[in-house]
Amino acid sequence: MASSTLPDDQLRNLLSRLQTLLPQLNHTLHTSTVSTAEILKETCDYIKKLQREVDDLSERLWKQLDSMGIDFEMVKHLLN
Repeated sequence: MASSTLPDDQLRNLLSRLQTLLPQLNHTLHTSTVSTAEILKETCDYIKKLQREVDDLSERLWKQLDSMGIDFEMVKHLLN
């Protein structure tokens, strides 16, 4: 992986934009400074949480489809 550096202002802008997407940090935008490490940690945690939610919703959907007698293979084929 090639390394590259961003100018400080671009990095600050990206971190600020990322922070606005994190519900647990969004409220601190104007009240305090959050470190880069904290923003990145919270981003990773939030992505993991969202992935668990997607997995849970997928499982619930498949169970619902199964209870309705819908063929999994047909649905997979339609989704591809």
